[in-house]
Amino acid sequence: MAGHHDHDHHHAHGPADFGRAFALGATLNIGFVAVEGAAGFLTDSVALLADAGHNLSDVLGLLVAWAGAELAKRPAPKRFTYGFRGSSILAALTNSVLLLVAVGAIGWEAIQRFADPPAIPGKVVMIVAAVGIVVNLSTALLFVRGRKHDINIRGAYLHMATDAAVSAGVVIGGALILLTGARWIDPAISLIIVAVILWSSWGLARESLTMALQAVPEGIDADAVERALTGLPGVARVHDLHIWPMSTTEAALTAHLVMPDGHPGDAFLIDLQHRLAHDFRIDHITVQIELGEGAECRMHGRAHG
Repeated sequence: MAGHHDHDHHHAHGPADFGRAFALGATLNIGFVAVEGAAGFLTDSVALLADAGHNLSDVLGLLVAWAGAELAKRPAPKRFTYGFRGSSILAALTNSVLLLVAVGAIGWEAIQRFADPPAIPGKVVMIVAAVGIVVNLSTALLFVRGRKHDINIRGAYLHMATDAAVSAGVVIGGALILLTGARWIDPAISLIIVAVILWSSWGLARESLTMALQAVPEGIDADAVERALTGLPGVARVHDLHIWPMSTTEAALTAHLVMPDGHPGDAFLIDLQHRLAHDFRIDHITVQIELGEGAECRMHGRAHG
């Protein structure tokens, strides 16, 4: 039994230990945005401004993800009976929207710049962007451990890893400007940045939206869950099966099990709870046992009686 308890405990507190990662990541990036933004204005480089804008959206994304993770740990008040776990889903969704807004602004500016691109000091662009690679990679590494099991943490990780790639692109752009003196390279690099951000954030946007709509979480096979429930001893059929995400790390399930031979007892329910947690990562289950035809009506009558 102890093993099962440890497993459940791990589930419930998955997002708990990233507070320091968020604090450190946000601080590093706020400092870098200030430096890169100033350098972008001073050198008139839209690629640096694009990168700074993207980094700023990341700082906001980090803060949103942090707020979501912290809210998810709060105890449940009377009105929010599931607690604030769902806020981590909203955080992931907000994060993806922020990215798309940043993409639109950067893309528009870059397209306008093609008409009359200004002269850019390539060396400054390269140095500032190289610092960006270090800052973003360091921040991404803070979240690498939690990216598999929590879409909110994955959003933070993806943001930072993408940023490192984007900064590398800006470094290459700076080098090309130094070598060729071609002014169009700066806005062209910005458009490549836009394409990279779009490509990396689309999956996050899609998954966070399906979570917000309470779809079965990715990684849980609803048919396999139904087969597992139907295959339990004494279960004739299963109906009203619902599986949905309570947060970015936890899933819940409700189901009606028709068991004509009678109620199987508490041991059956406890065993089922552990099995669903272990096999499918479903942490919170509510099961209604029914004895057969007409049981729904009898249960309903009793509840009102």
